[in-house]
Amino acid sequence: MSVELKSIAARSWRYQLLKMKALTALVFAQRQWAEEIFDEMLADWPGDAYALASRAHLRSSRGAKTQAINDLKALVTTHPRRSAGDWFNLAYLLEAEGRLDEAEAAFRQAVELDSKLDRAWYGLGLCLIRMQRFEEAVAALKRNTELQPMSPYGWYQLARVHVDRQKPDEARRIIAHLKGFEPKVAAQLERETGLLA
Repeated sequence: MSVELKSIAARSWRYQLLKMKALTALVFAQRQWAEEIFDEMLADWPGDAYALASRAHLRSSRGAKTQAINDLKALVTTHPRRSAGDWFNLAYLLEAEGRLDEAEAAFRQAVELDSKLDRAWYGLGLCLIRMQRFEEAVAALKRNTELQPMSPYGWYQLARVHVDRQKPDEARRIIAHLKGFEPKVAAQLERETGLLA
């Protein structure tokens, strides 16, 4: 075996060993240790998708959202078409931090990569609501409800947007629809909006 092949094999073995150590740390709820292992992996393999995504998750879980956003930005920059979920995770954190323009762009990238990613349509709708772009929010939330017709969340937000748009009849239709499978959510909307189906 040539020196070059031995070097490649050693690096591959080291990568697998670090990955196994990180998984072991996570199994035993040693999150800080796992994060340190991902730091080590990224020192040797700076654009590694697995390590970036994993470290971003750990950082987000402990409330280090800015660091998690930085990891996710590095991930989508290095691997822009790897996963719609990567873009969704980035968008979710950006939206939570109030960085709405960036969040909207990331949600749109997520749905471009996977037009059936219902949670990205929902997140886009919420982001657009916060930006008071209600017409666009309606379109995003309608797509969410097409993909998840039995989930009350998209329907609830859609009804609220119709109230904000001064379209009470549309909101009433949604409340009536929700009564068929989520009567508690329908009742909540009736209380909050004063509209009866």
